Amino acid sequence: MQVSKPHVNKGDTVMVIAGKEKNKTGKILQLLPKKNGVIVEGLNLVKRHVKARGNEAGEIKEKEARIHISNVMPYCAKCSKPVRTRKNVLENGDKQRICIKCGAAL
Repeated sequence: MQVSKPHVNKGDTVMVIAGKEKNKTGKILQLLPKKNGVIVEGLNLVKRHVKARGNEAGEIKEKEARIHISNVMPYCAKCSKPVRTRKNVLENGDKQRICIKCGAAL
């Protein structure tokens, strides 16, 4: 399986466009490029049973599960919706991603 370059980065605000968490936004906590997934803060929560160890009691913890990278898009705060992006080269040579709709930097 070929691993492609992701269209989102760690720390980006994204909107989920498919699945049970559709139309919800959150920040990317972790990129999983080999599995084509991302972990988004506060979304796609699953329960995990933790076994008791020593003095600690067993419990049920909630944590974020992986969402496929094709189901998220960068979220533009100015447009208030998910958008496609393009790269813009600044005069000093740095690249930045900008919203195609409004031209705001992400």
